[in-house]
Amino acid sequence: MSTSTNADRDFAADGEYEPPAPGEARRVSTAEGYECWAPIYDNAPNPLLAREERHLSPLLTNLRNKSVLDLACGTGRWLERLVTQGCASGVGIDRSVAMLRVAGRKTAIRGRLAKGDCENLPLPSASFDLALCSFAVGHIRDLGSMAYELGRVTRAGADVFVSDLHCDAYARGWRVGFRDGATPVQIEMRPRAAEEIVHVFCSNGFQCLTHESLWLGEQERPLFVQAGKSHSFVEACELPAILVGHFRRIGTGTQRGAR
Repeated sequence: MSTSTNADRDFAADGEYEPPAPGEARRVSTAEGYECWAPIYDNAPNPLLAREERHLSPLLTNLRNKSVLDLACGTGRWLERLVTQGCASGVGIDRSVAMLRVAGRKTAIRGRLAKGDCENLPLPSASFDLALCSFAVGHIRDLGSMAYELGRVTRAGADVFVSDLHCDAYARGWRVGFRDGATPVQIEMRPRAAEEIVHVFCSNGFQCLTHESLWLGEQERPLFVQAGKSHSFVEACELPAILVGHFRRIGTGTQRGAR
């Protein structure tokens, strides 16, 4: 990989923003990547997660009577927060046993987690008033099936929030990944444009309320400093980092996998 231009730089979701030497980065499948990442996932400074939380937290209030689904919950970051804030009930689903193992150590969400595939959820229909899918859309092979399943398990009027690495950032070389010792690890993903996500969800019983591009800001600067990457901060703020969509369930999908 060339390191001479901004477009060739790698920005990993753990806050890495330095170009690996040619051939240095190890590229792995989603399953292998999160198996390796799980033990350290909650420990590294992560400006992308911080920026997403800064945007979504004010929108996720009045939870007392709501049943919440954290889809592709990972280590339970969002589920723990929403349960602690007083949601009526909450469930986290992920297909990574390693990530669920870490999530299961968190007292607030112990017993609320299950292994499952986003495209075929092991959950009853019309069970949730609120669902989140954070930084996982790019790992889903069949987005239509995922949207259909979300439509099936949520109630009419339910809110669904979806976030992921922005496709413009991906085009400029940003990648989902971490460091395994000294080796950069990049996890496979398929970047998805807002238009594709909106079309798929609207074909599966949802209305798009908003879709927004988020840039990193001054609030994330301390995380770059903490990671020893302060020299990269200004450049990292020059393009949209995250795409966030807010959908509301208004009907049912036309068929599983509708695109």
